[in-house]
Amino acid sequence: MKTRISATIDKETEKIIEEFLKKGKYRNKSHVIEEAIKLLKERK
Repeated sequence: MKTRISATIDKETEKIIEEFLKKGKYRNKSHVIEEAIKLLKERK
């Protein structure tokens, strides 16, 4: 089950997310953010 959250990001971060989406590896913005959080957790 997924939980809906809201986040505010700057324009540069939005551009980075859009670049990832254009490459086709991620389904949507939520998928990009989820994977980024997982990478942060692995580094900890």
